[in-house]
Amino acid sequence: MAAYLGGNYQFATQSQREAMRAAYDLDQPWWQAWWHWLSAALSGDLGWSSTQSQPVSTVLAERMPFTLALSGTALVLGAVIALTLGAVAGMRGGLIDRLCNAFAVTFAAVPPFVVSLSLVTVFAVGLRWLPTSGARPPGTDYTVAGLLTYGLLPLTALVLSQIPWLLLATRAEVLTARDSDAVRSARARGIDGWPLLRGHIAPVSVLPTLALLGTRLPELIAGAAIVETVFGWPGVAAVLVDSAAALDFALMAALTVGAALAVLLGSALSDAAAVALDPRIGMRA
Repeated sequence: MAAYLGGNYQFATQSQREAMRAAYDLDQPWWQAWWHWLSAALSGDLGWSSTQSQPVSTVLAERMPFTLALSGTALVLGAVIALTLGAVAGMRGGLIDRLCNAFAVTFAAVPPFVVSLSLVTVFAVGLRWLPTSGARPPGTDYTVAGLLTYGLLPLTALVLSQIPWLLLATRAEVLTARDSDAVRSARARGIDGWPLLRGHIAPVSVLPTLALLGTRLPELIAGAAIVETVFGWPGVAAVLVDSAAALDFALMAALTVGAALAVLLGSALSDAAAVALDPRIGMRA
């Protein structure tokens, strides 16, 4: 009760406190509150957000597309870039390998908010090439051109935070496959370069990377929340922070369950992709 009312708690009358307790079901134990919310959610009622003064379903419908577009694009771009660089670094070695390793280790050690602030400092404040925050100019409607312009910096920050671990994992798998007996036999038959990578190394190397990609969705979600907050992107990050600070249970529950379902879905999709790519893998209940 004190957390919900904040500084107004000491000025609230007993009747106001009782009304607040009845409105938010604060007299229920936590497990009963969760069960009540889950039962209502299964029927399509996600509850009322006290911080946004809107139904939770309306908040998610307005903000989730921005988060999904930003995170999904970052995941695809990061995976393509990391897989390409990791394969080239593992196959070629030498200077390319050292540069890729230095890049991956550097950005793996830098938190996403530092990358975000650095991009703002250089490209938005210093060079003034791109806007600092938001997704549209003040007083205007959302447009495709505006979203692309305002979304370039947060997308870059999120992509840079996703590349390092995937690049290093791909490189390690390519190195392992490159030194295998099967690849040595293929080289002895005169197969080298792109045909060797495509036909003998990539099919073996990509499966562990796909499994890793599905299990790293929590990091993507956390990174997206940080990046959205820094750049003022109108996704779910801002309401997530507000709901946590104000104990907005309905909104926090929807976001928490949604994040958990996203992780489970990512793991299932990575398993399905592994089965599709390698017919030797079977799935049994």
